[in-house]
Amino acid sequence: MKALLRVTLILLVFCLVMIAFEPVKAQCSQCAAQVATNSKNGGSAANGLNKGIYFLLVAPYLAVGIVGFVWYKKFRRKNVNLDMQNEKLHLN
Repeated sequence: MKALLRVTLILLVFCLVMIAFEPVKAQCSQCAAQVATNSKNGGSAANGLNKGIYFLLVAPYLAVGIVGFVWYKKFRRKNVNLDMQNEKLHLN
């Protein structure tokens, strides 16, 4: 019963978050004004700003991926022999 209540609550919160979102501007007012002015004059500052945003977006995922790969390679065991006993396990 608690699991059903928990799942229902999580779904309710998720639905409320999806319904109540509001689009926001991801730039400060100075950056937005600079890009708008530059775009009107035929400049390409928006491209540089977008590439910078992509770089900042990818960098943390790349760092975590590299750390995870190194951790996997370092702690992976090869040729592990599990010698299990044939008796039942009693957890009293």
